[in-house]
Amino acid sequence: MSVIRIASTVHSCLRSASLAAAAGVFAAVLAAAPARADDYDAAVKDIQSTMGGVPSFVKQFPKAGLPGAWAEVKAIELSDKTALPPKVKSLISLAVAAQIPCTYCIWSDTQDAKRAGATDEEIQEAVAMAALTRHWSTVFNGMQVDFDQFKKEMGGE
Repeated sequence: MSVIRIASTVHSCLRSASLAAAAGVFAAVLAAAPARADDYDAAVKDIQSTMGGVPSFVKQFPKAGLPGAWAEVKAIELSDKTALPPKVKSLISLAVAAQIPCTYCIWSDTQDAKRAGATDEEIQEAVAMAALTRHWSTVFNGMQVDFDQFKKEMGGE
């Protein structure tokens, strides 16, 4: 499992444990240097403070990676100072989760999307868009469609 998928799963699980968490996707690039014990303890304390508790899976996550993963969750997913609003983040995350598939993420992203104001129709359309993208990606890649020709025909270069 890739670092990105592990971090994404953690982020979705962290969101599902908190009503305050609103949505979305976070890019995962864990800190290159191992975390110190005090960094881990500070991250756990911040999770407790932010979420009102520490989900049990957090204790299963590698101690060296938790401070970086939590920092990214807070900076991207939980922040109100990002380019994407919470509803859009959660719909994107749900569409990705449906493709992976990740039952944990699908459940938590759906809950987050609803808390962020997404309608059932918006949720359904996000998942349908993921399916449509996956379908055509399979066609283009499997048939080895010429990429330069594709771009030209689709109004590109």
